[in-house]
Amino acid sequence: MTTQQTVKVQLVRSPIGCKESHRATVRGLGLRKLRSTSELVDTPEVRGMINKISYLVRVL
Repeated sequence: MTTQQTVKVQLVRSPIGCKESHRATVRGLGLRKLRSTSELVDTPEVRGMINKISYLVRVL
């Protein structure tokens, strides 16, 4: 049984006033309110989403 690597992400800035695609990316990562955190499987797709909205989130 292998354990998958995970990455923990926290929303630190509001997506209000951002592009619609960036807001959709925030929702796609499972983030709702400010300071909410989400633990995701570390895949290239998730890393790309985090990179796209790096100014809104913090990797913990």
